[in-house]
Amino acid sequence: MKLTFVLLFICLVNFKVCAQEDSLKKTTLTLALMYNSNVSYYGQATNDKFPYVLANASLRLPFGLYFSAGSYKLLNYGSGLSETDFGMGYEYDFNDKFNMGIAYTRSFFPANSPLLQAANENNISLTNSYNWGWFKSSLNTDYAFGKQRDVFVSLNNAKEISLGSFLNDKNQIFIEPALELSAGTQRYYETYIIEKGKRGQSKGKGKGLDMQQGNDVTSAVETDKFSLLAYNFAFPLSLLRANYIAEVSYQLSVLGAQSQTELKPVQSFFGVAFYYQF
Repeated sequence: MKLTFVLLFICLVNFKVCAQEDSLKKTTLTLALMYNSNVSYYGQATNDKFPYVLANASLRLPFGLYFSAGSYKLLNYGSGLSETDFGMGYEYDFNDKFNMGIAYTRSFFPANSPLLQAANENNISLTNSYNWGWFKSSLNTDYAFGKQRDVFVSLNNAKEISLGSFLNDKNQIFIEPALELSAGTQRYYETYIIEKGKRGQSKGKGKGLDMQQGNDVTSAVETDKFSLLAYNFAFPLSLLRANYIAEVSYQLSVLGAQSQTELKPVQSFFGVAFYYQF
């Protein structure tokens, strides 16, 4: 849940539509439009709230190779785009239960970005998924690098539950509750504090006070130590009809004991999304 979102998110959007069995037999183009109440980086959020809208397109080839491009805009910060990203990846199904994938994403942030993830513009992700029958497990390993270098590991367990149909049999309703544990290093936080201090100076705040606060925060937790970052509980409700999915979601994130003191210990995220596949 890089950006819950994703999004967290976001490095590469994982479209539910592409998971349909018939879509793997042909080239597909999936468009996504999302809104979320705040930016989440592996379940973490700053004290500043940043609602955003996101647009993304993903082209998937029949043999598992896909390309992605997208951008998002913070609704209460800056006048231009807040991030733009391009990615590519490959997924392979060993059988009906086990799947593996690898992806690379390159993100572009403005110089004054207030986001935690702005320190790491590159992300290489390895995903292993196994369907146990009554729930699905995914183990994701991310290597993020740019101004800093960080490693993240996330374990996600989710269960898709059918709630029947709406109005007619073509409108299927699903809920997919999920529990995700995210762990990793926190070197990106050092860059976040430095950039926050620069923004404070540009607004006329005292340099000594602002930078001293940054030093106090970064010294509280060893940023190069691998530790539990957050417990993430997600509850997406989806309406599936033919080539599109409409979704509303809620995520509750509780930070681990070794999280940075300036980050919010408990955070709620609300989102809506629409996916259409050609």
